Amino acid sequence: MAVPTGLGEPRGPWFISPELDRDGRGWWDAPGNGRDPGGRRPRRLLAVLAVVALSTVSGAVAGGVVAGRDGGAGSAAASAAPVPAELVTAAERTVPGVVSVLAGGGNGASATGSGFAVDDQQHLITNDHILAKGGGGPVTVELPDGRRFAAEVVGREPRSDLAVLKVPPSAGLTPLPLAKPGATRVGEPVLAVGSPLGLSGTVTAGIVSALDREVRLGNNRHSAVQTDASINPGNSGGPLVNARGEVVGVNTAIATIDGNGSIGIGFAIPIEQVQQTADTIIGKGG
Repeated sequence: MAVPTGLGEPRGPWFISPELDRDGRGWWDAPGNGRDPGGRRPRRLLAVLAVVALSTVSGAVAGGVVAGRDGGAGSAAASAAPVPAELVTAAERTVPGVVSVLAGGGNGASATGSGFAVDDQQHLITNDHILAKGGGGPVTVELPDGRRFAAEVVGREPRSDLAVLKVPPSAGLTPLPLAKPGATRVGEPVLAVGSPLGLSGTVTAGIVSALDREVRLGNNRHSAVQTDASINPGNSGGPLVNARGEVVGVNTAIATIDGNGSIGIGFAIPIEQVQQTADTIIGKGG
């Protein structure tokens, strides 16, 4: 196995993969340097997995980078498991409550992502990093039927990478039910719903790959739900839902190789953190 090359620069928050040698073990310098009991010294890490925050900055450019590499690592599909019939129903229930989010614009910074309704007051949950990359500019949401509304930013919590928006009652979005805390299980089927690369209403299927997976986003560490559902830039802030259509997490980042798209390792903020943060923001902001 050749030494990994050409890993490029992360396009967002990132973490470093384990040190691996050609045989899949720890990568070290030659023995005899006296840095560990085996006489080996850790050398500079060569392999980096970029965890890309899933908002699309300057969408046309990001889309070209990810979608234009046919046959590359980024085009590797997540596991193509059979889709349970329940997921079809779950998708039908979920899509009407999911929106595209555009932050900023004009001559300044801009970013796009996703969000979803959580109550009848038309509060929406999304990722804070979308608003941050939008430079604090105005926020617009686009509904599944194509209507657009200016959104009020009710509150932001950068440490948890969550934000709450609000649109007028006339939007009439269907709120999504939240899963019960502690109910998510490894191996259960899930759907990622959102607007990857600006393709609104996109639904992809997978399973919960792991729980309590620690990842670093920016300067903060998060305990995340790992999934192999295909998620890409623009999915950020969208829901990860189970077969009952309940939100189990908010899609926020993916691991990549060469800065490309989904390789079947995605991360979502767990619903326990989402609900706690959203309740606090809505309680303060109204």
